[in-house]
Amino acid sequence: MSLEQLEPIAKESLEEQCRFCFDVILAELFRTPVPAPKFKTGSYPLFVTWNKADSRGSGTSLRGCIGNLSAMDLHEGVRKYASVSAFSDRRFSPIAAQEVRLLECSVTLLHDYEDGRDYLDWQIGKHGIIIEFQDDRGERYSATYLPSVCSEQGWSQEECISSLISKAGYRGSVTQKLKSRIRLTRYQGSKASIDFSSYRVQRMNIGEWNPRWAA
Repeated sequence: MSLEQLEPIAKESLEEQCRFCFDVILAELFRTPVPAPKFKTGSYPLFVTWNKADSRGSGTSLRGCIGNLSAMDLHEGVRKYASVSAFSDRRFSPIAAQEVRLLECSVTLLHDYEDGRDYLDWQIGKHGIIIEFQDDRGERYSATYLPSVCSEQGWSQEECISSLISKAGYRGSVTQKLKSRIRLTRYQGSKASIDFSSYRVQRMNIGEWNPRWAA
């Protein structure tokens, strides 16, 4: 199945993928076996995001986000990126056991990839975007933002593109000439989020909470 043919996935399956991400990191933190996934597999590009609630309840902050823009087996991919985003995102220290109760996990599956006509051929709140471009020396850059990022930050399209150019590692002046070189791919995402409290209640209700997970 090509990326263009991928379809949105049911919310119930996405929520179970989020719960499985908690299974994965708790098993790693407390050195227990990882339970078998309870959602159907498939092949999708995906990202796993961890946000941490402020202990005073005043909001959340990003704690890790890593994924893959190429389609991969969901059982393998969700397990891999649950761990990688929690423990190997180089922007952050690895998540510690005492933080888990403050976490929220989001899984985003990507679909409906389309080539943009130009760098503004996308809609805020609907599309994620991938940009690729070269500087005057021919050095190549690329980066992506998921569909929720721009609206969550309150950015305009131009602000989002400028931020994404910086995220790609480009440190020069962001000129119209540079932006005209951008090759843009837009995509959509199916997303669900589960916080630790909801996750734990569900696992206890079905008798699958491991008492060794003393989070």
